[in-house]
Amino acid sequence: MARPLRVNVRDGWYHAMSRGICRRGIFCEEREYEHFLELLEEMVERFGVKVHAFVLMGNHYHLLVQTPHANLSRAMQWLNVSYGVWYNRRNGWVGPLFQGRFKAVPIDGEGSWALLASEYLHLNPVRVKGLGLGKRERKEVAQGIAPPPTPELVKARLATLRGHRWSSYPAYAGYAPRPSWLTCEDLWKRARRTKDEEPALAYRWQVETPLQAGSMAEIETFGERCEGALVLGSAVFVERLRRLVRGDRRTQPAVRKWQRLLPFARAQETVVAVKGESWERFRNRHGDDGRDTVLWLGRRHCGLTLSELGAAADGLNAAAVGAGVRRIETRRKQDAKFCARLKRLERQLLESET
Repeated sequence: MARPLRVNVRDGWYHAMSRGICRRGIFCEEREYEHFLELLEEMVERFGVKVHAFVLMGNHYHLLVQTPHANLSRAMQWLNVSYGVWYNRRNGWVGPLFQGRFKAVPIDGEGSWALLASEYLHLNPVRVKGLGLGKRERKEVAQGIAPPPTPELVKARLATLRGHRWSSYPAYAGYAPRPSWLTCEDLWKRARRTKDEEPALAYRWQVETPLQAGSMAEIETFGERCEGALVLGSAVFVERLRRLVRGDRRTQPAVRKWQRLLPFARAQETVVAVKGESWERFRNRHGDDGRDTVLWLGRRHCGLTLSELGAAADGLNAAAVGAGVRRIETRRKQDAKFCARLKRLERQLLESET
């Protein structure tokens, strides 16, 4: 099995996570949570990384980290091995604790990307079926068709979010003291709406307002993208990282995936060339599938969120982009000739890189 390709970048931001093997619990008692946080503190001191956010969830954990010294792999390997050895000795287990190597998605450290990543991470304790945010409900939220939550449900979600002790959210929102090793200033600054706004209140508003209003589509869309993403960020950021990737295309599938993470303009150019007319002529033409096809290609090959795709496509909102992508996907499944046409477009798009 090919080892995951790591892109270690100086001052890079990453959403990193690990899950227990076979989804087994890795935090079963309070002392286990506490020890993992002790190791996080030691990781900050030992490797010089910055931990911007964390949440521990029973059988997995999430971190938002920054690497001034481009050493994510060394730091995360040490963390997982150290905790795994300690856990096995404590509980009389043998063998691996974690399911494979850790997963890490590079996050654009500029703009709102890191702030959105922290919101998604901190909302993990409420993204459960018992609070009306199971897998099906989250999909409805991402599509913007979920009904508004009841006052009782909102109250339960807020209580869970604020009371989850094994998360950095209580420190960010002012409900608990901040650990000395947790870096909050960067995200506090981004959450502020005015220069004089109190940081904890600003961050609390940023996270809790969508939760209370049921308007979590942007966060859930981010979560969907994060599931299988190689990278999350602006087109400029994605292209910069793509050019840094080195490896053997024949033996490392991840190298091929990175090389196919193309600029949105490439998807536009491919459709424009096939149609034989400019993007400006067909993008808003009634009944023309050209714009939606470009968006569908962008969704599959450009590593952008719906909002980012909309901005690249001359200011469409995320809902319009999502609807366009779904139209193409539905037609692809129902129309064999149209499916073959899309495959030809994809081949042309990917061949333009070789």
